[in-house]
Amino acid sequence: MIQENHIDSALKELFDNLTFTQEPAGLYDPLRYMIEIGGKRIRPRLCLSAYALYKDEFCEEILTPAAAIEVFHSFTLIHDDIMDKADVRRGVPTVYRKWNDNTAILSGDVMSIESYKMIAKAPAKVLPKALELFSKTAAEVCEGQQYDMDFESEDFVPMEHYMKMIGLKTAVLIACAAKMGALIAEAPEESCDLLYRYGYDLGLAFQVADDWLDTYGDQAVFGKAIGGDILNNKKSWLMTRAFEKASEQTRGQLLAAMAMPIATEEQKAQKIAAVKAIYAELEVGQEAKQEIERLHNQAMGHISQLGLEAEKAALLENYAKKLIGRAK
Repeated sequence: MIQENHIDSALKELFDNLTFTQEPAGLYDPLRYMIEIGGKRIRPRLCLSAYALYKDEFCEEILTPAAAIEVFHSFTLIHDDIMDKADVRRGVPTVYRKWNDNTAILSGDVMSIESYKMIAKAPAKVLPKALELFSKTAAEVCEGQQYDMDFESEDFVPMEHYMKMIGLKTAVLIACAAKMGALIAEAPEESCDLLYRYGYDLGLAFQVADDWLDTYGDQAVFGKAIGGDILNNKKSWLMTRAFEKASEQTRGQLLAAMAMPIATEEQKAQKIAAVKAIYAELEVGQEAKQEIERLHNQAMGHISQLGLEAEKAALLENYAKKLIGRAK
């Protein structure tokens, strides 16, 4: 069986050696930049982990498609940063800040195309299904981003709508990674579907955990400033649940807190404190952690149906713990 350390080594070698066309440099340098600044590589890791359940070694048939999923994810980040007007990504300037809007749009476009060129390296036997899965997922991620933008103009959204949005924006690409690995390994169709559901529920848990960490995490561990969602009035799981639970009076307090100015560091701190006080009163932080646990258990329930030997099931359990462990 392929061990976790082998997956670590394969991922390092894969992204250390990933190359793009050299010229024109103004188009392709941002692609190299996005790959070089790294990331957790959670999607290609899951793709390789799912493949490892059915195969004993890695080869080009899985490595290039696994990289394709990360390249596609990086493309979405380039465009997301433009839409969110984000200045920093992984501790360095975002592509549109380092270059400009037009370069970021065009480089993002070509990065998306590069991901399709890479997914097309899947074995001919499964290529039609691999392309269908990848294309469906790509469209869904864009749908999720649109819902997220739509929510910006609304005071609050129903939890059902929020969960649908993060399912599309975040969970489907993680689910795609799991199913892609199994599909290329020629696993039974039922197993591919169970792994998709595992990845989807885990993707939901990952996003709820990210929302929790944005408010309650340790900045040194989380990797970005705490309270960003509050300052930007993002419809996080916490905010959505707070509006869902709040009385009419508390909703008014929450809306007033969201309208607080953030021109200075002191004002930012006051706004974060005001919203967190309402969260504490409504106990939404504790509920978020319960939701993360519920989704984690649901994800592992799908794995229990695969009938895997203990060592292989442990590979997916360890992946899940690492993915959401910071918020558990």
